[in-house]
Amino acid sequence: MIKILLLCGLSVFSVYSWAQSSKPHFVAKPSNKSVLGSSVKSSSSKPALTAPSQVYHYQNADGVVVFSDRPPETGHYQVRIYDCYACKPNSNINWQSIPLYTQQYKDHIRLAARTYQLETALIRAVIHAESSFKASAISKTGAQGLMQLMPATARELGVTDAFKPSENIQAGSRYLAQLLQRFDGDITLACAAYNAGASRVEQYQGVPPFAETKAYVERVNILLQRYRKT
Repeated sequence: MIKILLLCGLSVFSVYSWAQSSKPHFVAKPSNKSVLGSSVKSSSSKPALTAPSQVYHYQNADGVVVFSDRPPETGHYQVRIYDCYACKPNSNINWQSIPLYTQQYKDHIRLAARTYQLETALIRAVIHAESSFKASAISKTGAQGLMQLMPATARELGVTDAFKPSENIQAGSRYLAQLLQRFDGDITLACAAYNAGASRVEQYQGVPPFAETKAYVERVNILLQRYRKT
């Protein structure tokens, strides 16, 4: 029998819900375009329960599966991100100075850029915003790998292993290129669709008025401008 140990206040229900969720998860990016509408605020007066921004998943020496906000001192583990890395509206990260990942997966990114006629800087900005370059990242909605592909989307794109950097980057870049074509080359709208869904972008005729999407779009744009200079 496999035992599960939950640390840092994570409930069995929250882990089960996270594992079972099929909500699409994609990213967004900003530019000079205005954002339509205002952020939607919850009408609930109850304080929202918060989970760690990322959770470490591993098996301890006794064979117990552990979910914790701290990595193990030794051994292998997976990083499970509970929120889109660049989507948290009240993030205290300085996106103008946060270190960039300029060398990681260079060959894979260059190949994807050539294949789908994308800027390497844009691919890096999206990967940075999605997973902070963690190939084993899993979101609370089940999105996987560097470019946070949902399992259904990964299958549609022919991915057999979403945690394999070469496959993930190729598939994520292909999807991003499709969104750029759909939105006439508008990077802002394509990235907003990557985060919130293309139908939402079309519904609002611009970046959807969701706080997380707007934050994501702004931060991807900052990262894009910075990666273009490297």
